[in-house]
Amino acid sequence: MAEDERVFSHDNLDLEEEGMPSCPAPEDWRAELVWVHYKLFQPPESHPELAEGLPDCGIGWLGILDRLCTQLQYLLDEEGKGNTIKLMQIKEEQGLLRVSWNGLLSQSTTANADKLIELACACSACTCEVCSEEGRLYRRGSYLATACDLHAKGERVPMKPGLENIYIRRGEINGKIQILSCRRYDPKTNSFTDVSPASLGLE
Repeated sequence: MAEDERVFSHDNLDLEEEGMPSCPAPEDWRAELVWVHYKLFQPPESHPELAEGLPDCGIGWLGILDRLCTQLQYLLDEEGKGNTIKLMQIKEEQGLLRVSWNGLLSQSTTANADKLIELACACSACTCEVCSEEGRLYRRGSYLATACDLHAKGERVPMKPGLENIYIRRGEINGKIQILSCRRYDPKTNSFTDVSPASLGLE
């Protein structure tokens, strides 16, 4: 990913506070994201580049990740002591952002954290991984990627009209797999809206 290996500067992040006190800010954007949000990544002292959750994705999703980390930290600060999150893995998978974590949270805080992560992943589905412009899903052989028109390669994955930015969660109810939730993501407001599956012709 030659386009993705750009030098990162502080101007890319809205720094409201200093990062890790034990070392200066690194130049690599992935390590600097960890440096800024070190409380969530818990990297080895003086080595943000060795964090388990060091992002493995393109710089186009930096804004999404910075917002997610800021929101997660705010959530922890609001909940008070005893609640912890460690970001364990951040990666691109089949054109989407994937984020995994472990920690100690109350049930309600866990639900709120998961919602923030779901919003970030939904945002990645319509954001170019290379440049952060509006993106769409493309198939490159067996590989899927979200890209803008400029960085598009391969064939655009067709989407049935009306199903754009729809996210469906299925689960088992009374021994049958059914739709548990059906939501549409709005990138302008970074929010979900519940949608009736029947209105989309879904069962």
